[in-house]
Amino acid sequence: MNKPLRRIAIFCGLLVMALLIRDNWLQYVKADALRTDKDNRRVAIERYANPRGDIIVDGDPITGSVESKSGDFKYKRTYKNGPMWAPVTGYSSQAFDSSQLEKINDGILTGNDDRLFFRSTLDMITGKRKQGGNVVTTLNAAAQKAAYDGLKSRGGKGAVVALEPSTGKILALASYPSYDPSSFAGNSTDVDSKNWTKLQKKNNPADPMLNRALRETYPPGSTFKVVTAAAALENGKYTSADAATDSPLPWTMPGTTRELKNEGSIPCKNATMRVALQYSCNTVFGKIGADLGNDKMLAEAKKFGFDSEQFTPVRSNASQFSDGMNQSQTALSSIGQYNTAATPLQMAMVASAVANDGKLMKPYMVDELQYNLDPIAKTEPQEMSQPLSPKNAQILQSMMETVVKDGTGKNAQIGGGVTVGGKTGTAQHGVANSANPYAWFISYARLSDGSSPVAVAVVIEDESANRDDISGGGLAAPIAKNVMQAVIKTKTGS
Repeated sequence: MNKPLRRIAIFCGLLVMALLIRDNWLQYVKADALRTDKDNRRVAIERYANPRGDIIVDGDPITGSVESKSGDFKYKRTYKNGPMWAPVTGYSSQAFDSSQLEKINDGILTGNDDRLFFRSTLDMITGKRKQGGNVVTTLNAAAQKAAYDGLKSRGGKGAVVALEPSTGKILALASYPSYDPSSFAGNSTDVDSKNWTKLQKKNNPADPMLNRALRETYPPGSTFKVVTAAAALENGKYTSADAATDSPLPWTMPGTTRELKNEGSIPCKNATMRVALQYSCNTVFGKIGADLGNDKMLAEAKKFGFDSEQFTPVRSNASQFSDGMNQSQTALSSIGQYNTAATPLQMAMVASAVANDGKLMKPYMVDELQYNLDPIAKTEPQEMSQPLSPKNAQILQSMMETVVKDGTGKNAQIGGGVTVGGKTGTAQHGVANSANPYAWFISYARLSDGSSPVAVAVVIEDESANRDDISGGGLAAPIAKNVMQAVIKTKTGS
């Protein structure tokens, strides 16, 4: 072969080698990046080419799929009672991607999860149409309805979380105001984009797309006194609910000339912890926090889940109890003021741990992932921590039950052999407490056999309400009662 031909052959060989290298680079190294590229429309078309799997509550789907009327995306998502379930499902939109359970479990719902490869391959061989898997939740439909309807009838803003104390299953997760994910599930600029824009906070100050149950932290007010009581018992400051505390009245916070005030003329001087929780004595629990100190209070709060994000699997904001506080700051934080802030999920976890004899179970809302009704993955209950010994938990239970029987939580009484323990809270809001306070109630229900099927946290924020009418017992406790009754009826049939 003469020299020019040899050069041409070598050059062509190098071009072929470069082509092979490039081809392998694209097919293997860059495959995932190209597949998930937001500008790869073929992938998007394939994603919406088949009906999406469903999110299931009590055996029934709360989602669906329908053929689009236009465009090259064949199927779009539908929702049953969308506003009620949006804090659980999130949304799946052809134009705006997805969120929450829809996002986290997208691979299962679309049928593209690696765990479905073998089953999907078999379906392809046998000629079955590709389909998505299902996400089976822990939610209780009756409890969710009671929670959402209660918030809606109250108006304003708010959230409810209900847990099963023995397992950590989330039974209700409601937020109000809410939105309908169906309203922007498609890809129309005339309909879906306009509906999406209307829901954004800059255009809607009520911020209906905010999941207040998981993503909003509020000052917990007097509901936090349950954590402070737990710290007092666990650290041996008091060993009984009925022993007198060392609580002068008035009480001046350490390092200040400021007296910590109670609401009205209530029997707080040297009150027992039971009486102090019954009447919600700031002086008693503020002094307990100051005496224990920041380190011990922080340690107990962390055992309940404070200062850590929770994943249900949807992420929940971390609740806050600060470090590095002096005694007076610790006193205010120990009655749910100063820097203390909590999500409704967090305060439901507090009530749940007390009800479960001191054991806190990790909260979760996905019970099982399925494909063709076959289980792909199952969530097992998991112990998260032990904030209280069983003995101290039972002492605190008796205190919380007194709150409902004879104290500020009477509106949560159920009767019929059901014992309710609870704690009200009216949390300061705004500069110098200038805005309407938040109304809180946390509780649990105990059946005659000693089991506790449900713990609940409710928070209400209502700027339009008469300030004097705002109280945890008045606004939040009735909603908690209805949620607890719904769970009990589901469990017992009565």
